[in-house]
Amino acid sequence: MKHLNGKVAFVSGGGRGIGAAAALTLALQGAKVVVNYVRQSESAQAVVDRIRQAGGEAALAKADVRDPEQVREALAPIRATWGDIDILVNNAHMSFVMKPVMEMQWEELAQKLNDEMKAAFTLTKIVLPAMIERKYGRLIYISSNAAEAPLPYMAAHGSAKAALDAFVKYVALENAPYGVTANIVSPGLVETEASSETPEVIKRQVAAMTPMQRVAVPDDISGAIAFFASEESRFVTGTCMKVNGGINMD
Repeated sequence: MKHLNGKVAFVSGGGRGIGAAAALTLALQGAKVVVNYVRQSESAQAVVDRIRQAGGEAALAKADVRDPEQVREALAPIRATWGDIDILVNNAHMSFVMKPVMEMQWEELAQKLNDEMKAAFTLTKIVLPAMIERKYGRLIYISSNAAEAPLPYMAAHGSAKAALDAFVKYVALENAPYGVTANIVSPGLVETEASSETPEVIKRQVAAMTPMQRVAVPDDISGAIAFFASEESRFVTGTCMKVNGGINMD
């Protein structure tokens, strides 16, 4: 059964990795999926093509999600054709330096903090008004276990994701009375293009400390995203689902 028939989903960074897996899974559930990208036009188009070949509906939206004007411009034709966004998957990867704190400059930490939060803030502010008006919305933010469990050289990433986690809780609190939920999916290390710079020794360490004895792949994460997009999650908001193969974060 396609539980999301008629819903419009916007997936930032939807051309690869977790975003691509989420776009495909939401489309299988019947959502009309907007695949956002900035530079990865070929991979984003490939995701759209796969959705259409499977009988689903999908569209491209080129926009740097840190830039409100670019997002509004990209959404204008989507809104004209399909209507407002029902489901937001805030997933776009923001690059960061991998260094010990003592070797890092403030500007390097600030860059990741600013990029991560500006993307989430921008997308949230743009899609929320229509959600509030219709008293329906699903906001899903992709975080990281690094926000809670420190990993070598991940201070910029973990700190930014911890800020994102706090932000989402406030969004959830303020918008719950309007039927809008806001939740976090927090993976451990996932094999994606974005994580390709992670040293192999760290990947092996993460796999060894994971009860399932492996690093995740994007399809391991997309089911959790689909749950938060679904009607079954209607009374769940302000929560964080850890999708990490059983690592105990307590």
